[in-house]
Amino acid sequence: MEKAIVTGLLAFGMSGKVFHAPFIDGHPGFKFHAVLERNQKKAAADYPGVKSYATFEELIADQEIELVIVNTPNFTHADYTRKCLQAGKHVLVEKPFTATSAEAKELFELARTLGRKIFVYHNRRWDSDCTAIQKVVESGQLGQLNEVHYRYDRYRSAIGPKTFKEEPHPASGLMYDLGPHLLDQAISLFGKPLSFNKVLGKHRKNTQVDDYFMIHLTYPNDLNVFLTASLLVADPQKAFVLHGAKGSYVKGRSDVQEEQLLKGMKISNPAFGIESPDSKGRLTIMDQQGKPHVSYIDSDNGNYMGLFEAVYQSLINDKAYPITEEQIITQLEILEA
Repeated sequence: MEKAIVTGLLAFGMSGKVFHAPFIDGHPGFKFHAVLERNQKKAAADYPGVKSYATFEELIADQEIELVIVNTPNFTHADYTRKCLQAGKHVLVEKPFTATSAEAKELFELARTLGRKIFVYHNRRWDSDCTAIQKVVESGQLGQLNEVHYRYDRYRSAIGPKTFKEEPHPASGLMYDLGPHLLDQAISLFGKPLSFNKVLGKHRKNTQVDDYFMIHLTYPNDLNVFLTASLLVADPQKAFVLHGAKGSYVKGRSDVQEEQLLKGMKISNPAFGIESPDSKGRLTIMDQQGKPHVSYIDSDNGNYMGLFEAVYQSLINDKAYPITEEQIITQLEILEA
């Protein structure tokens, strides 16, 4: 590596411990330099030598820091990103980037003016199941696609403790929580839709925010893409269902990286990111006589480090970051509509 990008992290809760710290510490192109810990100081126990700041202002005043990871509540993203840019930092921002497309456009323009870069964190592009879908679609085996379903099913009937998700703040609710994942996966594979329609629901007792959504995206050649998530599904359905002129592909949500990280597995473990053998996607191709031929497709390993490598290559070698400004604006225009 040519140099290590000195990095600061704005929170050391679940996302900091699971989705960020292991990767910026494990990638030789980054130096995990500092973390914002307003109360309990826990990061140094896992990462000796990391600095712990009690305030946001102290962290961004650190002249050594080049990149700040904004992994704070959704409604704070725009303000923190703006202040980080003004302090001369590059920024990696958790999804959703902002609550509105107007905020996003303002921040992207500010970054250009200041000569800084913004990266939106969409780790699910590096899920094993997401990359499996991409390979099957790009192989052409399904022929012209006509119907695609992406689902994110959970059963969580109780109101959760994270108030920024459960109270009506900007960018709260399930659509802004899981919607960015599903929209990013669809837009990255199929592009900007011709049109869209949304249905939102509030089904849990005493909920103040949406806990169900369905987004219907339409594309050329009569392709219909349906994105659905719910917090009241006791029997989760297959997460990915694709139908085309030549066949179908069905797969459950099976990436294991989050589960492994939560259990304390190190990213250096040879088993990291490897799906269970019974999680293969089912590919059904119809022959010219109308007879189905079924095969089961292995997935590549999940690899969230791919996102951090993309950030590194953008900052050091000026390579294009795969999650583009245009894709983020499209996503937010759908979320806010």
